[in-house]
Amino acid sequence: MVHASELMRYEHELMAQGCRYICGVDEVGRGPLAGPVTCAAVIMPLDDLIEGVNDSKKVAKKKRERLAELIKEKAVAYCVASYDSRKIDEMNILAATKACMAEAVAGLAVTPDVVIVDALTLDIPVRTFGIVHGDAQSYSIAAASILAKVERDAYMTGMDEVYPGYGFSSNAGYGTAAHIAALKELGPTPIHRRTFIGHFVDADE
Repeated sequence: MVHASELMRYEHELMAQGCRYICGVDEVGRGPLAGPVTCAAVIMPLDDLIEGVNDSKKVAKKKRERLAELIKEKAVAYCVASYDSRKIDEMNILAATKACMAEAVAGLAVTPDVVIVDALTLDIPVRTFGIVHGDAQSYSIAAASILAKVERDAYMTGMDEVYPGYGFSSNAGYGTAAHIAALKELGPTPIHRRTFIGHFVDADE
């Protein structure tokens, strides 16, 4: 298991530069055929680390949910934002992701000294830079990835009840074989991204 202290390299460098409030930002849901892109921004206390925090994709579901509650309890500040399929179709997924991330940062109750983002850079009025595979290298970004994934997964589980048959609670809207088969048989729902599903069905349905 990766220890939280092993994910502190970037945070230590920034603290050495005088940064106190270091905000990690990550997204979940850039690739699915349905549902929102969800972004989290979080400023964690860096002298009281939560063991088990890591890239959300490497953490089991139940553990991820427990960690998300701990992160919310301990965070100096956090904010989660989502952009729905309509906004994604209007803006394109990259623009929607960046705007959603900026909204999450703007929603923080504490203004960060610096923002570190998984793989992207943001045009916001705070110093910001991207770290490739940041969710696996930065404690702050990993914490954000957990918040975003738990929130989005819960939403998609709810959507599975609203739109049964697509397997949203298990596939989170990603294009699994079963999801694509259901899409072809049942047609798209209001939460499907029209710009993503044209290969499989008439997106104007």
